[in-house]
Amino acid sequence: MNYDKKDSLKKYVFFQRVEQTHSNVYHRLSKKIKNPENKIALEVLSNQEKGDYLLWKNYTKVDVPSFKFYELLYYLCSLIFGLTFGVKLMEKGKGGVENQLVKSIVNESDLIILLEKEQEKEKELVGLINEERLNYVGSIVLGLNDALVELTAMLSGITFAIHDSKTVIITAFITGISAAFSMAGSEYLSSKADGGTKNAKVSAIITGIAYMFTVIILLLPYLMFSNLYIALLFTIINAILIILLFNFYISIAKDLDFKKRFAEMLTISLGVSFLSFLIGLLISKVF
Repeated sequence: MNYDKKDSLKKYVFFQRVEQTHSNVYHRLSKKIKNPENKIALEVLSNQEKGDYLLWKNYTKVDVPSFKFYELLYYLCSLIFGLTFGVKLMEKGKGGVENQLVKSIVNESDLIILLEKEQEKEKELVGLINEERLNYVGSIVLGLNDALVELTAMLSGITFAIHDSKTVIITAFITGISAAFSMAGSEYLSSKADGGTKNAKVSAIITGIAYMFTVIILLLPYLMFSNLYIALLFTIINAILIILLFNFYISIAKDLDFKKRFAEMLTISLGVSFLSFLIGLLISKVF
């Protein structure tokens, strides 16, 4: 397969900049993170990326700067949403570029072998990063999922059964608070009985916060719109967005299938909501 050398050189320069960007991100994070094991892993990753930068420099013969915007983006993502999420999001983007590049340089077999080896090394190093917050993903899932299913279902039912905005909001809010405390208590007892790595009190607090956060997001449309049916429509949209964003986060952080998890959670949440809507409609007609 023939390919234009000038075009290939542009690709090499682009990828050289990617390596410099990632090396800078890892270096900056290693200075910020306090966990000694994670700090070492980040320093090794930074050096690894710097080595890859020099590898591309052998072909380009020039020094290039990093992509400043992406360097800041990945750095902030790692600080705000967690080290594991930020690092894996960055490596996932790089992996896609690498795969495209490998296909475009089939004539340089040595470079392809080198790229594939580098990918494996980086994957192993990223796997060494340990983050405590991921131990509590189950607690977040419990709080979010229960609130989504229960409150979306309840709002769908009482919206068609009661037809009064204030009553719907008060009923849903009281139910949400009660359920949040109930779920937090249940998670505390469950975590304590398991005797695992999780702190039972922390698990309970995270579950309760996740539940209340979801309750507030789902109730916002009822505070903003006087028309109950428009409010319900936006509540369902909010529920879908929560499911979408949360499953995107988990799929990146834990290397899970995003489409499968999203479809499963969406089907359960909206399925129960639809059944509650039918029950609410039936009650409204009968009484």
